[in-house]
Amino acid sequence: MTLTTQDALADALSRLQQQLHAGGVPAPVGFSVHTQLVDGFQTSAQIRQFSFSIDEPPTLGGTDTGPNPVELVLAALGTCQEIVYATYARLLDIPIESIAIRVSGSLDLRGFLGAAEVDAGYEAIDYDVAIASPASAADIARLVETVNRRCPVLDILQRGLPVSGHYALNGERLAAAA
Repeated sequence: MTLTTQDALADALSRLQQQLHAGGVPAPVGFSVHTQLVDGFQTSAQIRQFSFSIDEPPTLGGTDTGPNPVELVLAALGTCQEIVYATYARLLDIPIESIAIRVSGSLDLRGFLGAAEVDAGYEAIDYDVAIASPASAADIARLVETVNRRCPVLDILQRGLPVSGHYALNGERLAAAA
């Protein structure tokens, strides 16, 4: 990161911390997205002012117009960790030259396709973090521990949380499915 980027990040973080301590920022903060099936397996996602396609690869019947949902889960983990590394490296005054994360997971397609009574989602997720820094191993270990405690997406994936759905047919609300 350039010094200007580090200064801007430090200023933004400092202001946000002050606002949180003073009660000037609501906590918790809500997020939402809107998605819609477009054609075949292609969907469209709207997140704030950003729109993008999600699709399946041809091997799964899609047209490959974008990443698939399970790939987005992996990307969410890697990018969230990188952001949290950048945040806490600055807050802990640990110099970072670069951070790159490779995230992978495997799932049993039989669960998705209903061919066997197995989980439809990832069986496990693994990630490798490559950090370049002149900092000591002890400082980096402190940073890693902090990131693993503070990364929202890692927390979401590691901690089971309630998920609820609501359904409507032709504009009329249906009873929740079991």
